[in-house]
Amino acid sequence: MDDLFKNISMRSQGVLSVTPREALDLVKQGAFIIDLRDRDYSDYKAFDADAVMILPASGFDDHLDRLDPRGFYILSDSSGIKSRLYVEKMQQRGFRHVASLCGGFVEWERDGLPVRTDVNERLSGACACQLKPRERNKNK
Repeated sequence: MDDLFKNISMRSQGVLSVTPREALDLVKQGAFIIDLRDRDYSDYKAFDADAVMILPASGFDDHLDRLDPRGFYILSDSSGIKSRLYVEKMQQRGFRHVASLCGGFVEWERDGLPVRTDVNERLSGACACQLKPRERNKNK
């Protein structure tokens, strides 16, 4: 496979960053999105693309051996802040084709890219800083 990340977006301090639209195009060419968000978030709203792996940051290191180091991976968290750290971890483990999604899932959704929503997994609360247990658990 050609180097899908060649001449894409920008590189800063050794980490390639791609926009959500670039990421969607790269997925169509064979790259994978690794969603680093906790299941509480990814179960409610998820990337609606063909090649997405849910690999929460909390268990990230335990699963790296299962990934092909020759593959192309785009890492995403909620806002694009922590994904750079995980790109660096993968690079240290020998992965050559790794990028961070600019703005994370928030930008993906804001750009109007495909999102799958499961309302049964919706979190409740007045704002993101005061999230409460899932609404479906209230009725038990």
